[in-house]
Amino acid sequence: MKIVFVCIYSHPSICGVWNRVYNLSKMLIEKGHEVHVFSTNFIKGTSEKSSEYEDFEGIHIHRFKPFFSLGENVKFWNFFSKMKQVNPDFIFAEVYRHPHTYYALRAAKELNKPIFLITHAPFVSPDLRSNFGNFVAGFYDKYIGKKTINQFDRIIAITKWEMPYLINIGVDEKKISYIPNGIPNEFFKIKRKKGKGILFFGRISPVKDLETLIMALSRVVIEYPDIEIKIAGPAEDNYKEKLIQLVRNLNLEKNVIFIPAVYKLDDKIKLIDESEIFVLPSKREAMPQSLIEAMARGKIVIASDNPGSKEIIGEKNGFLFPISDSGKLADRIIYSLSKKNEKKLNETRRNAVSKSENFNWEKIFSDFNKLIK
Repeated sequence: MKIVFVCIYSHPSICGVWNRVYNLSKMLIEKGHEVHVFSTNFIKGTSEKSSEYEDFEGIHIHRFKPFFSLGENVKFWNFFSKMKQVNPDFIFAEVYRHPHTYYALRAAKELNKPIFLITHAPFVSPDLRSNFGNFVAGFYDKYIGKKTINQFDRIIAITKWEMPYLINIGVDEKKISYIPNGIPNEFFKIKRKKGKGILFFGRISPVKDLETLIMALSRVVIEYPDIEIKIAGPAEDNYKEKLIQLVRNLNLEKNVIFIPAVYKLDDKIKLIDESEIFVLPSKREAMPQSLIEAMARGKIVIASDNPGSKEIIGEKNGFLFPISDSGKLADRIIYSLSKKNEKKLNETRRNAVSKSENFNWEKIFSDFNKLIK
């Protein structure tokens, strides 16, 4: 079949949505399908733009210049003529509430093609949005979402915690399928290595709340003065400068290392293996893939108790702390560094690996593939 994914960002963006599209695309290509991706030409978290077209590992990526934007994640762009030219057998629209998913639905109806919506859990606490953002979300749900969402042939939820929200806005429960994000098989096949220190990798942006991690470190170094944190990923320049200044103010320059984004799979696994504790202090996560990747490598994972992280971490496979509570985060890190807790921590590592196996892309793809046959 000829399959089109419509998502706001594509290669080389570091983005959970693109990562899902990329992995599914690779497996679809292996099954003999032809895969096209329609995205904007923006590279997430930067001011850079990508080319209009790219054949990336066999994926045909078509990029479009937005004609209007409302922030980083709300962009309006016209792709109907290209959709008509490609004439796909199946369309997947990524992320509920975004303009491009509505346009993809209209295109699918006009071309008489099946279309699935992958929601990506955009339901956040009102205090994490601006007043305008809450207004837009509420307006969309009431006047657009309720009227259009059941026009999709199927709704794919990537988390279980978002399902009540979907039902509340009027989704027919029979249309919902749960297919989470996954991680490649290499995370399980490559021999694990024990590392040292602490790691965060992902976008260096305000939603990740890295101030809380740095503030926690200021307490941790009292007991472990040589502890090192690596902060790796693409950075929003202004936010990174703010973090660097915080590091200076707390005299932590020798303890905090900023690392550029890592794109290659082998390099990412190597980076994870170099550390022993992975911390994800985000204010919000839909379904944090980086957390699962660290768990698959047998690391101690510590995350803020947002809905996405809470769905993955339980009492036996990692540690949670209240959002933005640097004191509690410091306590979890100190516990995880203590040699006297090694027996309990080894059990936690084993449980983390076991939990992560549920998110192997090879297992998930089997469920996904059944939906399009």
